[in-house]
Formats: sequence, C-alpha cells, structure tokens
Amino acid sequence: MNSPQFLTLHSPQALTAAHLACANAIATQAGASLHTLHDAAVRLHTSASNEQIAAWRAMAEAQQLDFAALPEQRRLRDFGLLAMDMDSTLITIECIDEIADMQGLKPQVSEITEAAMRGELDFQESLKRRVALLKGLDASALQRVYEERLQLSPGAERLIAAAQAAGLRTLLVSGGFTFFTERVKDRLNLSFHHSNVLEIEDGKLTGRVTGVIVDAEEKRRTVESVCQQLNIPTSAAIVMGDGANDLKMMGIAGLSVAFRAKPVVRQQASIALNVCGLDGVLNVLQS
Repeated sequence: MNSPQFLTLHSPQALTAAHLACANAIATQAGASLHTLHDAAVRLHTSASNEQIAAWRAMAEAQQLDFAALPEQRRLRDFGLLAMDMDSTLITIECIDEIADMQGLKPQVSEITEAAMRGELDFQESLKRRVALLKGLDASALQRVYEERLQLSPGAERLIAAAQAAGLRTLLVSGGFTFFTERVKDRLNLSFHHSNVLEIEDGKLTGRVTGVIVDAEEKRRTVESVCQQLNIPTSAAIVMGDGANDLKMMGIAGLSVAFRAKPVVRQQASIALNVCGLDGVLNVLQS
C-alpha cells in the first residue's frame, strides 16, 4: 500500500551533477516535481510503497547522498526538545577510548566500546569493564582529552543555534562522563545534561563509576523526565544518537535521528545522517 512521503535528498556540499541526476531519476520514477531547498538539498512529495522508498534510498546512498522519507512535513518549531547523545554524536570521539589511550589501552577499550554500540554487549557490564581498565590513571588525563582531542561533530553549533532560536530546549544525555558533559553543556549553552560520574580518589581514577549508570533505560527515562518538566509529550522531542544504547530514547521521540550510526540504529531511526553533519536535520525539517 502506498502512503504519502516527503523525501529529502541532501549533501554536506553543493549537489553535483551526479547528485542531481540521481534526484531527478527518483522524481521521474515518483511522478513528482523536484523542489530545490538550497544548493545542497532538494525535496519532493509523492505517494510510495516501502519497497519504492527502499529502492530510492539505495540509489541515493550509492551517490553519497543522505535520504530522508517522512510521512508528513515537520517544522523545527513543532518540537520542544532536542536531545542528543554525546560520544560519536555531538562530539567526534568516544571519550572513554581516548582516556584509555592515556593508559596505552585504547585497542582493548575500543573493542568493548564498538561491541556495546553494536548492541552485542550489555551496556552496564561493558561500561564497568572499560572503566575498570582505567584504574590508577591520573585524573589530569580527563582535562587533556577535553583540551586536545574533543571536537564537536560537523554542524553541531549550527543545529543547536537553530534549535535554540526556534524555542527548543536542549538535552545532552550520555553513557559517557559528567566531566565532559558539564563542559560541553557550558560551551554550547545547553539546557540539561545527564551522564555517568567517574570516581576519583587522591587525584586518580578508581576504576569505578558512582551512582546510577546511564544506560539505554536511563537515557529513555531522562528524556521522559525532561519532557515532563517542560510539559510536553515525548512526541515533541527530537532525539539523536549513534549506538544501540540510544535506541530506547530514540524510540519514544517524535523524530529520531541516526547520526553516522551503527546499522541497527539506522534501520530503526526516522532519518539517518550518514554523510551530512548534524545540521542535516535542518534540511529535513521545514523552516
């Protein structure tokens, strides 16, 4: 059965001749007119089956185009909250992997991180295993990671500025650590943050976290709690993530965004950004 679809094809840079040829081919097959949003994005409205959408998505992805299909056209100002994972979503690194690098243990920790993000390991157990490997590391390593390695993902500042201008509150909810979420929150003037607390004694990491572990369930609860504080339904939240531990909070959102994500996350998200920056969301949502 065919259903209405608003399709957006977009790229981080101006669309090339090959991009436009692909977009025009999809428009022709859809029997729809192609509308230019700006030099890096086009949109069309059609009725299509899931099979057609899948075929067009494959065509677009083969040309390094991001492809979004939504059943209705949404606007940024229709939402009240932008909630984001931190590691490998709002920022380019996995902080725990970079901390481990200070111990010469990055390969071992990264392997556990990757398995957890693919959904192959229980997140709580994987976090405890990774943090245990950091025991004895001087806490000054955290500041070094922040200053030397932490970078915002492409488009982060533009997306957040647009969301704030549209009246959305912003939440950083992370399976990472408060040392970093506090600093990123202040840097970007975010509204809320929630993450894990690394235990430090005598200036060194103990190899433990304290308090509630921010796993998939806690992330979902956090989004629900912030929505309650804002007196909005979770359907008024945009939630962005990249790993399996983001799926539960993405599942309650009005719009879920997979950012350069693991396949299991891309398959379940409303839209996926594989080549565009975080601000690619602004191409999909009507201004």
